[in-house]
Amino acid sequence: MGSTGSAAADPPGGARDRDSEGRARNARPRDGLGRPLPYDAPGVPRQPEGVVRTPEETVAEAQRLLDEGKPFHAHEVFEDAWKSGPDRERELWRGLAQLAVGLTHTARGNLTGGARLLRRGAGAAEEWASASGEARPHGIDLGSVAAWARELAEEVEREGRPVDAGSRAPRLRGTDAGR
Repeated sequence: MGSTGSAAADPPGGARDRDSEGRARNARPRDGLGRPLPYDAPGVPRQPEGVVRTPEETVAEAQRLLDEGKPFHAHEVFEDAWKSGPDRERELWRGLAQLAVGLTHTARGNLTGGARLLRRGAGAAEEWASASGEARPHGIDLGSVAAWARELAEEVEREGRPVDAGSRAPRLRGTDAGR
């Protein structure tokens, strides 16, 4: 066993997981909310990292993942956009990634952290809209998405229980951002 004391946390053969460039990279399978599973468990396919997508592809893929109850994976799509997109949109995509991570945490049961991230993401989206003068970049209704995030944050704090990520996913382009 490794230093964690759990054989499920150790890679087969005891060597540290590494990617093709030799960087440490956890290869354990993940569930739909991004939680690591034992090495021999079936998992949800991970999002490839560093994919350059058009904004249209980013929004469509993130919405699909959100609708499937995979906000952790949607956050990775937004993260790719924030890292590969134009500098002027970095904060937009970063804020949307925070919203997806906030939904991930509220679904996992980390209600305090989830609510904090939902509010932080809502604030980032609103600040970006105000600074850029764009309320609907790439068709994303930032006002509705920010309102969805704040309402969800209030709900999880008030009710004190995790949410179902798929049924509570935001509608990025809809007139009603939440369902």
